[in-house]
Amino acid sequence: MICVDEAHFNFHTLEGRFFAFGELLRRDGYRTRASTAKFSETALAACRVMVISNAQPSGDGWNNYPFPTPSAFTDAEISAVRAWVEAGGSLLLIADHMPLAGAAARLAAAFHVEFHDGFAQLEPETDEPDIFSTAAGTLRDHAITRLEDGTALTAVRTFTGQAFRAPHATPLLVFPAGYVQLMPRKAWEFSPQTPRIPVAGWLQGAVLTQGKGRAGFFGEAAMFSAQLAGSEKTPVGMNSPGAGQNFRFTLNLLHWLSQTE
Repeated sequence: MICVDEAHFNFHTLEGRFFAFGELLRRDGYRTRASTAKFSETALAACRVMVISNAQPSGDGWNNYPFPTPSAFTDAEISAVRAWVEAGGSLLLIADHMPLAGAAARLAAAFHVEFHDGFAQLEPETDEPDIFSTAAGTLRDHAITRLEDGTALTAVRTFTGQAFRAPHATPLLVFPAGYVQLMPRKAWEFSPQTPRIPVAGWLQGAVLTQGKGRAGFFGEAAMFSAQLAGSEKTPVGMNSPGAGQNFRFTLNLLHWLSQTE
């Protein structure tokens, strides 16, 4: 059973932007369900993997959040999730650019992962997609990136998001030189004075083991979706050019988390 959190004003839900994510897993043999209760020992017990994608502190909208962004999760929920993972559960925590990274930062910190409430991008900004590849050394070797025939994935595409640090985790997606993290006080409001942090060597994907359980952390959510955006229905996600291997990466990630690899 793969549970997808829908109890925290999540931007991605099974019947919304993560429909394709759920359908991919169902076709692979998993069962999926929306998790609509706050995290507790009882709520988590029904799940083999808990997927949290872009939780928010409220439904008031991005432009109304104070700075810094409040946590989407209570201290009791964070303690419950950590204890559940240590006892053998598996967590997939996905938090995009500001303010979504800030909303999940305290939960990530419980696993010694440092989410940063900003926007990761190449500077100077270009129209080139964000591609993590084995050729460039930015898509790292791991069971998640290997295939059954002995070959490996060669490229995964992401769509903006945040860069984070996780000194105790195994890197999967690593930013190369040239990327910065823009740190505005309000989402999407940039100026020449907006702080910019070089993030070469920082991460957009990583995994770790915690006690008997496993956890994955990602700083971008669209890579796991297959959306048609705007009036022109532009593909965003697994259906985009350059993202042809994202679906296999997604399945391998869930296989690893559910310990069925």
